[in-house]
Amino acid sequence: MKKQWWKESIVYQIYPRSFMDTNGDGIGDLKGIQTKLDYLKELGVDVIWLSPVYKSPNDDNGYDISDYYNIMDEFGTIEDWEELLFEVHKREIKLIMDLVVNHTSDEHPWFIQSRQSKDNPYRDYYIWRKGENGVEPNNWESFFSGSAWEYDENTKEYYLHIFSKKQPDLNWENPKVRDEIYKMMKWWLDKGIDGFRMDVINFISKDSDLPNAPSLHGKQYASGSRYFANGPKVHQFLQEMHNRVLSLYAIMTVGETPDVTPDEAALYVGENLNELNMVFQFEHMDIDSGAGGKWDVKPFHLKTFKQVMTKWQKGLEDRGWNSLYLNNHDQPRMVSRFGNDKKYRVESAKMLATCLHMMKGTPFIYQGEEIGMTNVAFNTIDEYKDLETLNWYREREKEGVEDASTLMQLIYKKSRDNARTPMQWNDHKHAGFSNVTPWLKINPNYKEINVKEALEDKDSVFYYYKKLIQLRKEHPIIVYGAYDLLLENHEQIYAFTRTYDEEKLLIILNFSEKSPTFELPKTMVYQSAELLIGNYKVNTTQRIDSFNLQPYESRVYRMH
Repeated sequence: MKKQWWKESIVYQIYPRSFMDTNGDGIGDLKGIQTKLDYLKELGVDVIWLSPVYKSPNDDNGYDISDYYNIMDEFGTIEDWEELLFEVHKREIKLIMDLVVNHTSDEHPWFIQSRQSKDNPYRDYYIWRKGENGVEPNNWESFFSGSAWEYDENTKEYYLHIFSKKQPDLNWENPKVRDEIYKMMKWWLDKGIDGFRMDVINFISKDSDLPNAPSLHGKQYASGSRYFANGPKVHQFLQEMHNRVLSLYAIMTVGETPDVTPDEAALYVGENLNELNMVFQFEHMDIDSGAGGKWDVKPFHLKTFKQVMTKWQKGLEDRGWNSLYLNNHDQPRMVSRFGNDKKYRVESAKMLATCLHMMKGTPFIYQGEEIGMTNVAFNTIDEYKDLETLNWYREREKEGVEDASTLMQLIYKKSRDNARTPMQWNDHKHAGFSNVTPWLKINPNYKEINVKEALEDKDSVFYYYKKLIQLRKEHPIIVYGAYDLLLENHEQIYAFTRTYDEEKLLIILNFSEKSPTFELPKTMVYQSAELLIGNYKVNTTQRIDSFNLQPYESRVYRMH
């Protein structure tokens, strides 16, 4: 595997709306991010990934773009953005932008033109079809509930929207659309950005027949993802994008790719295939989802988690590069989901961080993760803002199968708003995020969990992250070493090794509040074991052939 700067980097994701408000409107902004760059420098991150800051009516929090060349009014101006980029680079940190090109906003000038008439030059920028007798062109379901088709009264046809009806899908079959996208990408790259995170990039190619999807239990709408996830021309389009844009710059690219297997991912990230550097896969994010999808919550099983993580570590070994994440703006908080956010919040936050940062791949930290921020449980549905959550709740309420409290329990576990509550900077009013009531309520635990408190406590989650990041920079084995699973069937312990040349690391993680016994496999012979990092104080002189782990304990040993 070639050595690359993006393999050796730690990425920090900022959700601008919830990061820091400086102009007193309750919404985070670009100036707010700028005021916190020294904090990120102190943490030690190498790259900032900025969730969308482009002009947008905000139907889906900026993932519905109405002008790719401008900044959302609430976040500031293009001059503010340029100043931010300058300050980021001054601190020797890189900046990557979100690229959202599967769809635009319905308020984008292209779509406004497209819906004017059937012979408008922009008509073919989007996917329009006739319906049959008042029925949609097919039975695909939107990710945000209901049909993926919206009827347009003006031209008496339907347009496709895999997400919200305010997010019409672009027609990538049209070369003019692709030309426009490449032009826009170059415009941002020429401004000096260091790469892109590409939103649902494996959805850009649809099966041109747009066939009906197999229906479940006679439901009206069904998931059509088999006809657009990893679609027929997706690799052709991405290779063209690489040839015309990406290959001209020394940048980092990561594609969001739901529904990929390791073999499919290898086609996107293969070192000589000229597409992307890495992808976000979702298999580990779906292990607590039942047959009914995200909201059909089932218990977390460590054995399943180990199988999935190992499948990806081994599946891309020598074929491509992994991204490493346990939460982001679309997922619940990892300490609430995979750890224990009450009694063992600090211990389990550190353990989960160890798990992630000791694997092979590029780690992504989501804002607040580094201080152990948790899920939130608002009292009523009216306090939630996330479009997906609200649509799902209203739909289930209409069906009347579950009562409101059952629905709320599922929202507490899985709502995207868990990740979007404002950053908790201190224990003052509004958690130091803003001097007015924020756009989304603050998690009430901000008095105990905040940056100020974390920076004052040398044993905090923050300083543990800082040490993990430093270790990665000091030890190439953590970046490039081969991964191998130990104790495959253990119900509480996740243990694995990393091997690089003659060097070996042993990582031991207790995913429970029990105290299981770790038994070193007899095949692992060693003279001595040096503890590189751990989340409990331990006797570093004793041998490690067999010992009991404390609740949510993690240890990383360098074996000699």
